[in-house]
Amino acid sequence: MSAPAMDIQYVAHLARLELTPEEQRKFAAQLGQVLEHIEKLKQLDVSGVEPTAHAAPMVNVMRPDDVRPGLAHEEALRNAPAQANGLFIVPKIVE
Repeated sequence: MSAPAMDIQYVAHLARLELTPEEQRKFAAQLGQVLEHIEKLKQLDVSGVEPTAHAAPMVNVMRPDDVRPGLAHEEALRNAPAQANGLFIVPKIVE
């Protein structure tokens, strides 16, 4: 099964790609293979399979949030290259 050239040209246009005729033939064949595989997948009985977002179980590997005291104002400003009135002075980047 091969995808029609019109579909390849349309998708290439949407992706802002300029394809040579050789590339169009190559991608048409590849898209045809993908569509064949999808047709095979449609034949599977998945009525007993619960929908999932991931194929494998996902767990949060991050530590739990714990409330802890932050830096004191003076300590936060201690290593600032420039400061004024208790604030960081940074270079202007937008004119």
